[in-house]
Amino acid sequence: MSKDALLAVPNVWKPELYKIQLDAPTPKPVLCERDDIMGPTRYGKEYHGTMDHKECEQMLKDKPDGSYLVRRSPGADNYYTLSLRFGQATKHFKIFYCPEKGHYLRENFKKFETVEEMVADGLVDFYMRLHAAPILKEMMSQTKKCYEQSPYMTLHRRKLRSLCKPTKLPMVQDSLESADTEIADDRDGGAKGADQEQYEKSDTHDNAYPEYEKQHAFKTHTFKGLNWCEFCANFLWGFTSQGVKCDDCGFMAHFKCSELVPAKCVPDLKRLRGIFGVDLTTLVTAHKCRIPFIVKKCVEEVENHGMLQEGIYRISGFADEIEALKMALDKDGEKADVSAQMYSNINVIAGVLKLYLRLLPVPLITFQSFPLFMESMREKSIGEQVIALRNAVKALPPAHLHCLKYILEHLNRIASHHTINKMNEHNLATVFAPTLIATPQHMTDLSQEISMLAALISHCHAIFL
Repeated sequence: MSKDALLAVPNVWKPELYKIQLDAPTPKPVLCERDDIMGPTRYGKEYHGTMDHKECEQMLKDKPDGSYLVRRSPGADNYYTLSLRFGQATKHFKIFYCPEKGHYLRENFKKFETVEEMVADGLVDFYMRLHAAPILKEMMSQTKKCYEQSPYMTLHRRKLRSLCKPTKLPMVQDSLESADTEIADDRDGGAKGADQEQYEKSDTHDNAYPEYEKQHAFKTHTFKGLNWCEFCANFLWGFTSQGVKCDDCGFMAHFKCSELVPAKCVPDLKRLRGIFGVDLTTLVTAHKCRIPFIVKKCVEEVENHGMLQEGIYRISGFADEIEALKMALDKDGEKADVSAQMYSNINVIAGVLKLYLRLLPVPLITFQSFPLFMESMREKSIGEQVIALRNAVKALPPAHLHCLKYILEHLNRIASHHTINKMNEHNLATVFAPTLIATPQHMTDLSQEISMLAALISHCHAIFL
């Protein structure tokens, strides 16, 4: 890029707040000169023992901004008082301390390792409110429309476009909208050729990658060094807990700005720790796939080597082999070897698939959509139940919908050989109900959930037209 081209690029970040923070007063402890005052070890010489409001005001009245001391107010039981000079006035705050949390003003507020850090952060906050009011007001007036002009989009537009290419194939949910309500009375339960044809057909469709909407996993974060908000481009001021950061993609923002960031998180694979226990939408978005590779690998192995295995999915594999394969998949990802040469016992592969689904933080049939699935079984006829189930699956997030469809079609093919493998729809539903549905641990009667899941398996081709 030429020098002229570089100069033509507008400055992304706004330095005004950073400059204002540089001018903020700094902490200046007022040290106690008396040797007979013994205070908590967490406080230093800035502790002045018991001191009333008037005496404190007198001591600090001629001190510069940033001067502070810690005292015990007369009659105080479980707190101490921080007295701080700012704007030619003395401010007083109740302060608390917990060894696990540190110093804080309120329970659900910032925590600090030292009183000096607390004072420094407070001085910056006071100074910002006083001298940066127009900038802060502008920040508060932002809308979600600002996202397209945000530094995040400006700096990562090319990357985001490459990661979020929309698919040209129709989404499953779109096909559900226009689906016919008729149910096929006859189901092909015999020919393996039909199974394979159906499997290959669904496999090509499931490789298409749709653009999912994913919420950011924002958490309060203490940033080291100088950092700017990727939404509004303003400086993340303060010395601790300056804002939030997304655990999945690293997006940094002020607390208020994070409320305006749309659900367009593009996870970074480097931030994902394995695949087990990772949110499904996060995983498929990060890997740019429709179906998680672990689900595809396990299903392919089971259909190649375990379709006729008696008790498939019901009989458990060896726990140590399942754990070894889990670790391999977490470590090596798609390169992990799940072949029959490596794991001759197909029940190990089946066990890993069940384990993956069971460890999803949000179950495949989500908490929000679960009531709709259960209500569908109150319909009197099978036809009405299928229509209700068809509406219920529309309530699922796209990643969950595609994966549930893939799993159910697989289980339907397994059930078509139930005369050999002894695993009909009801038996498979009994095994998978605790895995696909979030059920309380103390809940022992899953008969209704099993009936619902058995209906999903039996009529999956009518439900997911």
